[in-house]
Amino acid sequence: MQHKMSPGPLHDARGRLAEPGYATAEVKRYSRSGVKAPKWRLKEWDYYCVNTPDFALALTVADNGYMGFLGTAWMDFQAGTAINGAAMMGFPMGRMGLPPSADAGDVEAAFGGISLAFRHEAGGRRLVVDDPGFGGGQGLKGEIVLTDTPTDRMVIATPFPNAPKAFYYNQKINCLRAEGEVVLGGQVKRFSPDSAFGVLDWGRGVWTYDNTWYWGSASGLHEGRRFGFNIGHGFGDTAAATENMVFVDGVAHKLGEVTFHLPKGAHDSGPWRFTSDDGRFEMSFEPIVDRASATDLKLIRSVQHQVFGRFSGTVVLDGGETLQVRDLIGFAEEVENRW
Repeated sequence: MQHKMSPGPLHDARGRLAEPGYATAEVKRYSRSGVKAPKWRLKEWDYYCVNTPDFALALTVADNGYMGFLGTAWMDFQAGTAINGAAMMGFPMGRMGLPPSADAGDVEAAFGGISLAFRHEAGGRRLVVDDPGFGGGQGLKGEIVLTDTPTDRMVIATPFPNAPKAFYYNQKINCLRAEGEVVLGGQVKRFSPDSAFGVLDWGRGVWTYDNTWYWGSASGLHEGRRFGFNIGHGFGDTAAATENMVFVDGVAHKLGEVTFHLPKGAHDSGPWRFTSDDGRFEMSFEPIVDRASATDLKLIRSVQHQVFGRFSGTVVLDGGETLQVRDLIGFAEEVENRW
């Protein structure tokens, strides 16, 4: 059963989720004051990934309570390479000022030699990156504007079993048209709105200590229409709703459970497969490059495999229309966290 949330505050007076479920708009009001867990347990992040048929850029600003994180990444699909940049700071616990809404409030952060800004402006969002030390001194600098915000998005609020103060409130906005350029190692890389698309992953939550999640996302064109999807599991107790949705021309089509079938070898050995319990999402995924990273500080540990590649398969929309998908650029990931 998929429960659709109604407007209202995210938490009740006890600090528990007022209404677990899903939505296609930001219907729940998030506030740090409504969270009853210690501040060092609260995690907030804004993550953008912008892809073209040839390359992708990923930018992260995260306040994870005991650790602040800035992330930059560049994936070259022709070369099959991924470069990561990162900076960390200790115990920001809200001082990074990430906004309580995905639709208002700018993000500005600079430390460890990296500067990132995610700004709202008329008609869209502007992403600004300056990482002079990226790629061993190649440098990564530029601006990208995201426009054509879709009507619908994926919104989910989930609790965690046996942890009444834990929760996850997440929004994914797919199929944002991207325009701009970045300079990487002296070379200009251009993003054109007819072939470049971005996704926002906006997360706020208190997590349990040991978690593994699976997430897949793609945004692009299908026969001239904007098309994309969000699939995943492992983000708390999804008994009230899954986060699986397909988007066509900005309109959401809700899916049931989607199972990730990972390859037996390395994450980029492929192919991955995805099947849904309602038979409406059947997809294969051919990896191009594994954007892998690992942090092990004993008590804190994170192992991430975000694999970029091409999706092919079939999708059945709410009205029964079947779409044949071929070589749609996107990513699928497995992330293990002890945090």
